[in-house]
Amino acid sequence: MIQPNRRILGGAGAVLLVAAGAVAVSQCTADPVVETGNEEQAEEAVAPMDTLAMTPDAIRAANIAVETVQSGGLGSEVLAQATVTASPTGEAIVTALASGAVTRVYKRLGDPVRAGEALAIVRSRDAAQIAAAKTAAEAQAVLAQRNLARERQLYQQQVSARVDYERAQAEAAVAAAEAQRARLAARAANVTGDGSGSVVASPISGRVTSENVSLGAYVQPETELFRVADPSKVQIEAAVGPTDAQRLVPGDRAVVELPDGRTIEARVRAITPGLAGETRSATAVLDVPGSLQPGLPVRVRLLPSRGEVSDAIVIPEEALQTLEGRDVVFVRTEDGFRANNVTVARRSAGRVEIASGLKTGQMIATTNAFLLKAELGKGAGEEE
Repeated sequence: MIQPNRRILGGAGAVLLVAAGAVAVSQCTADPVVETGNEEQAEEAVAPMDTLAMTPDAIRAANIAVETVQSGGLGSEVLAQATVTASPTGEAIVTALASGAVTRVYKRLGDPVRAGEALAIVRSRDAAQIAAAKTAAEAQAVLAQRNLARERQLYQQQVSARVDYERAQAEAAVAAAEAQRARLAARAANVTGDGSGSVVASPISGRVTSENVSLGAYVQPETELFRVADPSKVQIEAAVGPTDAQRLVPGDRAVVELPDGRTIEARVRAITPGLAGETRSATAVLDVPGSLQPGLPVRVRLLPSRGEVSDAIVIPEEALQTLEGRDVVFVRTEDGFRANNVTVARRSAGRVEIASGLKTGQMIATTNAFLLKAELGKGAGEEE
């Protein structure tokens, strides 16, 4: 039996292996195949995870404030401390209109009140005298009118002289004037229907912000008993330096920064022509919509029309965060927020001027933006 030559078979096997390898190499170089899934994984590995999904309810629950950025450098705005005050028609001092003892108190501190609504009743001897004088004057006026009618009839019948008719006319006119005076006095004292006292009523609608009255207390006319304020009728008074005051004109825009992080738009209504004696500053009066609590301290950003012209964007310093050594700002998206890399130009008084990385009209997180940074860092740590 003839045995196969193992050397020849081994050589043939080596040739076949080399040929198969050549075919495999030629196939890979001629028709390369790229998988989409592998490419996306590679891209995700390179690109930083700078997006954060967050629902509107979650944003509100975290008290994250969102603000629309506007163009204008630091030189185009004036920062000033300000106070919310009641407008001249938004606060009323309610005083006693007659002397007497307080017998009824209808409203207390913080209670709502309508215009003309009674706050208290003062039982007053003066009010009783005013009511009595009104009744007597009206009775005299009626009597004078009757006497005039009788004298007119007698004069027309040529029974009495003309002088008697003219005297009756004068007496009727005096009586009517006295009755009108008595009615006005009773209205000014806001005399009660039974004439025993005076009604202390509010001239405006709002809430009682101050009270200085007790049952049984004896009060004098013009004694302050209540203060009523309408929170929807307020203004903001901001102290500005003399140089900045010259740049402001009525109608200039302003942004009011509230203590809770919210911002509201306002307009400059007037600028005082003189400077305050102690602070050497002018006062910019702002008209602001909505309801604010009088006495609330706020900060305002005044945007004078005579300010510097700049395309730079200025944001609150709390909106700027540092993420992995980068300056970022969280921009609002449809699904949440995205960390945008920004370049800082300069800083001043809690404001940051951005040279690049933001566009006018974008909405960014301001108050509590650090929570987004923490959440983003936590997500990156979990992935690692």
